[in-house]
Amino acid sequence: MKSNVSNLDRGIRFLFGIIVGLLYSFDVIDGTLAIVLGVIAVIFFATSIINFCPLYSVLGISSHKKKE
Repeated sequence: MKSNVSNLDRGIRFLFGIIVGLLYSFDVIDGTLAIVLGVIAVIFFATSIINFCPLYSVLGISSHKKKE
């Protein structure tokens, strides 16, 4: 599994996961919106940790700069 997520991309994904988690815990979001954002946040959080995005791979996208 080659890395296809840059450090900036990882940071944004991680931050999104934390923000959604905080919004949910402070009851700012609830119901269907909380479920949808929660699922997206978990996916973003996981892809930031493993440094690989399966959707990027399918679409042929990479935000990770290649070393020369």
